Amino acid sequence: MDSAPEGYELNGDLRPDSPGAQDARPSRWGRSGPINVNHYANKKSAAESMLDIALLMANASQLKAVIDQGPSFGFFAPLVALISISLVLQISVGVLLIFLVRYDLNNPAKHAKLDFLNNLATGLVFIIVVVNIFITAFGVQRPATELAPRQ
Repeated sequence: MDSAPEGYELNGDLRPDSPGAQDARPSRWGRSGPINVNHYANKKSAAESMLDIALLMANASQLKAVIDQGPSFGFFAPLVALISISLVLQISVGVLLIFLVRYDLNNPAKHAKLDFLNNLATGLVFIIVVVNIFITAFGVQRPATELAPRQ
């Protein structure tokens, strides 16, 4: 049984034999046809990649701050480990998103693989969020005594 809505193909195009296929009028938003699922998914993955890059930069900055504080900082080892785990997972998700963008959603043979990769990316992002919550809980800031101006 076909899972696509009646009259539409998997990629969102109207089937040639469906009513209204020839006279598709532009909507008030300037769209002349149905949404291209592959284009939408690529945009979504690109947006996820940009957020991944922002978090990657924040974690790199946090790692620098922890290393600047040195091993005398009480949570030095746990923070270095957590930030390193977060960085490795973020790089993994970034590579995974590159593979997701390269596959064609319109090919039904790739749907199972794409679904698995998408679920894997979602699970890794959840783990990254949890790791970053612990990073925030341990704190990366310098103690207030070091920030006070010296006289």
